[in-house]
Amino acid sequence: MLNEVLLVSLLTLGAGGAMAVGGLIAMYERIQSNWLEEEFRHSVIAFGGGTLLSAVALVLVPEGSKVLSVTATAILFAAGGIVFMVLDIVLVSMKSPAAQLAAMLADFIPEAMALGAAFATGASTGPLLAVLIALQNVPEGFNSYREMTASGKFTGRVVVIAFAVMAVFGPMAGLTGYFVLASYPAVVGGIMIFAAGGILYVIFQDIAPQVKLEKHWLPPFSAVIGFLFGLVGQMVTTS
Repeated sequence: MLNEVLLVSLLTLGAGGAMAVGGLIAMYERIQSNWLEEEFRHSVIAFGGGTLLSAVALVLVPEGSKVLSVTATAILFAAGGIVFMVLDIVLVSMKSPAAQLAAMLADFIPEAMALGAAFATGASTGPLLAVLIALQNVPEGFNSYREMTASGKFTGRVVVIAFAVMAVFGPMAGLTGYFVLASYPAVVGGIMIFAAGGILYVIFQDIAPQVKLEKHWLPPFSAVIGFLFGLVGQMVTTS
């Protein structure tokens, strides 16, 4: 048990720390060619969208719907989309760059809780979910760093430090899932489905619109690669 607790703590901390890694990449990313810089940035965003979609399609929805009725699944999935939409509206109305921090935590915390519960119940999806969370947090950190520093209200160093501090919420959520939610599989399934609905909203509201570039094909293909990472991981862990 102690080994599992340590593993959950390390995996969720590492997955959360990926936000700071994304911020560091954005801080030191310097590409002289304007067209290549645009292609790179859009590709990073698209890759994150692909991993988010794979988390929804391959882990959150299949695992969550196993323990829920069709009605409960439908209601919670729709509720996730509605809540994330309302949160998006509120954050935009705040007109604060710090709203990006809240937006990242909104999908990171439910996923970390589901990860901890997966380990407690012996499910094979725990390590895969940790990898997918990390892969999606790097592009989210990258994009959020650029948006927050562009406002001029935060320095790059402050943003990266804030991302690093946010990583601490990972073990807190993961251990909550491990010790508290594991005894309530329906609750864990509900969290997964709710998060899936919210993440799908985020993909089509924030990520997909930023991917397209005229006469550039690498960004959308990066979304395919991102989903492929999740697909391969799912096949490996369930084989």
